[in-house]
Amino acid sequence: MSKLPIMERFHTLQGEGNFTGSSAYFIRLAGCDVGCVWCDVKESWDKNLHPEVDISILVKEAKESNPSIVVITGGEPLMYDLSELTQKIKDEGLQINIETSGAHPLTGEFDWICLSPKKFKNPLPEIYEKANELKIIVYNQHDFVWAQEEASKVGQDCKLFLQPEWSKEAEMIPKIIAFVKENPKWRISLQTHKYMNIP
Repeated sequence: MSKLPIMERFHTLQGEGNFTGSSAYFIRLAGCDVGCVWCDVKESWDKNLHPEVDISILVKEAKESNPSIVVITGGEPLMYDLSELTQKIKDEGLQINIETSGAHPLTGEFDWICLSPKKFKNPLPEIYEKANELKIIVYNQHDFVWAQEEASKVGQDCKLFLQPEWSKEAEMIPKIIAFVKENPKWRISLQTHKYMNIP
C-alpha cells in the first residue's frame, strides 16, 4: 500500500496524554467504524471524503518538520496496514506514536501505543498487553468503573490517564481530581491544545 486516505497532517504540539507539550507531527488517517457519539473529528469518519496521499510524501513532510514525535491517529488508523508507513518513518530516525481504539489488529512498528478504548467497539484482546498508555475518556460517572475494568487488562507498566470529554469538562474535572486522589496510579490528561487554540 503506497497511499493512505488522509484527513489532515500538521506540525503542532501533542496536547494530551503522556507526551503533552512535545513537538509532534500528526498524521490523521480518514475512516472510522467506531463512531463515538462525542467524537470531535467526525469529519474523519468517511474516508471517501478525503484524498489518498503517497506514503513517501507523508514521510518527507514529517522529516522536514523535525518533530520530537510523529503521531499516527484518526479516525481509526488501524483500519489500514501501517507497516510501510511506520517502517519508512523509522528509517528517518523518528519516534512513532499511535493513538487507537484497538478495535483492529495492530500493524506496523511503534515506539509508543496509546490505547483509548471505546465502549462502542471493544479493543482486541492482544492490544492490551502492548499498550504503553491507557487513556479513558470520562463522559459520565460509570466511566470511572469502566476505567478500572480496562486498567486491569493492561500491563503493570502501562501509564493510566483519565481525560474529561470536552463538552463535559466543567462537570467531570472535579470528579476526576477526586478519583485520582483516591487512586494515585491514575493521572489526569487535559486537551491542552484546545486551551491554547492550536490544532
